[in-house]
Amino acid sequence: MIELLILFELNKTVLTMYGVSKEIRGDFSVLTTPSYGTIKPALRRLENSGFVKTQKSISEGGRPSTYYSITKEGVDELKRLIMEEPLENPIQFLPMARVKLACADILDKDEQLKMIAALKLKAESIIIDAKNIMTFKDLSFYPKMVFDNLICEYKNFISLLEGFENAGSR
Repeated sequence: MIELLILFELNKTVLTMYGVSKEIRGDFSVLTTPSYGTIKPALRRLENSGFVKTQKSISEGGRPSTYYSITKEGVDELKRLIMEEPLENPIQFLPMARVKLACADILDKDEQLKMIAALKLKAESIIIDAKNIMTFKDLSFYPKMVFDNLICEYKNFISLLEGFENAGSR
């Protein structure tokens, strides 16, 4: 997820590592707050892969600064990451799906609709799995309430996706 977030921010403007962190926190703090220890190696990986380029300069205060910008290949990678199949792990799915939706403006309408359809299919699959567990297992009160809440959360997410689908098909 960190690579997607970094590329998304760099797609908007050239930033220092501090700027990348600040922009991610500003745009995605309710979804994730990556540390510098996560951002720095991810920037290095993206640079080594040719998705990001750096430019070093001296700031007004006389300190060396490294500025990061996205390359053409980085824009392609950003789109690929957004369009990537949804994660299999249900714990990771919803946060990642929300990040992808928040970044979907860079996709064209057909790509957006394709991504939304894939997210919807995975969310529906998770609901079915949760219902099966509730039906075929003798769950006590707390697990039953957790699964019931999960089903409600995913139904709400599907409603959100359907809203995006309807808006995108116009």
